[in-house]
Amino acid sequence: MPLVPLSFASSSSRAMALCSTFCPRIPIRFRPKPISPFPSKPLFSLSFRAYSSQQPTPSTKDELGTLSIGFLGLGIMGSPMAQNLIKAGCDVTVWNRTKSKCDPLIGLGAKYKSSPEEVTATCDLTFAMLADPESAIDVACGKNGAVSGISSGKGYVDVSTVDAASSILIGKQIKNAGALFLEAPVSGSKKPAEDGQLIFLTAGDKLLYEKAAPFLDIMGKSRFYLGEVGNGAAMKLVVNMIMGSMMASFAEGILLSQKVGLDPNVLVEVVSQGAINAPMYSLKGPSMIKSVYPTAFPLKHQQKDMRLALGLAESVSQSTPIAAAANELYKVAKSYGLSDEDFSAVIEALKAAKSKEA
Repeated sequence: MPLVPLSFASSSSRAMALCSTFCPRIPIRFRPKPISPFPSKPLFSLSFRAYSSQQPTPSTKDELGTLSIGFLGLGIMGSPMAQNLIKAGCDVTVWNRTKSKCDPLIGLGAKYKSSPEEVTATCDLTFAMLADPESAIDVACGKNGAVSGISSGKGYVDVSTVDAASSILIGKQIKNAGALFLEAPVSGSKKPAEDGQLIFLTAGDKLLYEKAAPFLDIMGKSRFYLGEVGNGAAMKLVVNMIMGSMMASFAEGILLSQKVGLDPNVLVEVVSQGAINAPMYSLKGPSMIKSVYPTAFPLKHQQKDMRLALGLAESVSQSTPIAAAANELYKVAKSYGLSDEDFSAVIEALKAAKSKEA
């Protein structure tokens, strides 16, 4: 169902009431000290209902130009996301640890600042796309970090994939500075980022969600509001845990088909036409068969997400044996120097195991 845009001036209680009619109760628990990666003792349980949008909210170029936008982190995902904002006519200011990654965007019209602090000080709304929890915390809360420059009336949207505790920590520091915070990890990799087809899993200040919605719709095809900070992070980890397990199983299937004399290309075609089809299989399968792994989502990031998801499962005593086995396979692939290859390179870990058996 398309999201009907709400007035940014509406009360948060009314907004939460609107988003309380869609999905089952899902408990999420967090530990009292957010600096630790996962909880050992629940502080509280949250229940929420997802509020989703499957179609972009219409916004004119003039409306988009009323807010200045900051973007921190210009890697595989961040760069195309920021580029889409610039192409849509947004006033964008960028920062990245390696300044040279900012240059193509500056060439498209982006402004540049030398620190996250300067970006948040000059921008109304700042997005951050960092590689891992440590980087996300450092960019937000470290020396010359985003917290140092942000102030009342501004917003910080962290689209990085981190654990719930890290997101809560960042959110607390942002709110202590008087600003609004939204976590919004994305489901999607390089190509969806380039095409503006990401899925945003958001949680936090509902007013900021409404304010950021037109910009999220430029970068993505849908967005979900999931309630309290931590729920977006948890949802993203569950999604990536499933994806990582699926890829490991797919890799096993490709190698087994070859071992018994079947054409793996036909396997990919059969799978793509059946009930178990996923776009990932037809996209990654042909290159996996050729042992080529163009990086859309680095293997090291997939393994990081598997690790965080397993920690989340442990915190609520949920058994995840399939994901745990897949995680071990990604760890083996990392040990073979495949960290920066696409996560589909996990198949090489299975090839190595086969050669050892031979």
